[in-house]
Formats: sequence, C-alpha cells, structure tokens
Amino acid sequence: MSTTAVAPLTTEDAELLVATARRAAEQAGVTVSVTVLDAGGHLLAFRRDDRAVLISGETSTRKAYTALQLNAPTADLVDAVQPGGLFHTLPTALDRPLLFIAGGVPVHRDGWLIGAVGVGGGAPEQDHGFATAAVQALA
Repeated sequence: MSTTAVAPLTTEDAELLVATARRAAEQAGVTVSVTVLDAGGHLLAFRRDDRAVLISGETSTRKAYTALQLNAPTADLVDAVQPGGLFHTLPTALDRPLLFIAGGVPVHRDGWLIGAVGVGGGAPEQDHGFATAAVQALA
C-alpha cells in the first residue's frame, strides 16, 4: 500500500488567504469577515473587521464549513438548496439557507482537499469573488 503525502494547509497559507480576500474586498469598498479551516475543520485563521456586519463572522465560518464538507464552492450549491432543490432546507430572511450562500470555496493542493475559506459581509456574488481570489493566490 502506498501513501501520497500532500502538504497541509499551514497558518502561513491561511494568513495569505485572509489577506488576499480582505484586500480584494477593500478594493471593492466592502468590509468582510474571513474564515479559514484546515482539512479537519479546525480553525486556522479568522478576521472580522470592526466595521463588518456582526453576523458576517458566523456567516463566513458556515460558508467555509459547507465548502469543506461538500468539497464544492458554495456558489455552486445555491440552486440545490432552493425549494425543490436537492438540499432544500428552511430558508432564512435572505431567501436562501445561510449555510449555502455563495462565499465558501474549498482549497486543494495536488488534487487533495486541504481546507476551505469562507467570506461573509458583501453580496453573495462578491463574497464568492473574494474567496476565489484568495484561493487563486495559493496557486
């Protein structure tokens, strides 16, 4: 039996993800919270700006967990959780279940899932763009 070693997501990687997502958000004039989890779902980094909406920290964490658990960008799951969708649950005031709002992106290295980043505070499409920009910084 052979084992493939893949470098895990490090705290340095996590800090780069946070900094990149925040920089992208600042350039867009948006204040966000960013959460980074390792492959085991352990919190590696978190940043909440004092100007961010209070719930944005919880939202970024839920998005990261969802992206990690389903190994998919949460933006790809939005339709699946709408009424009649595969993952339909009770909607929030935003008409979308909070767990699945766009903004969570899995992080891969050498084809393996090594963690996830979640961004909350902007519009869902913005958060997805900020998270995607962060992940691309690791490439």
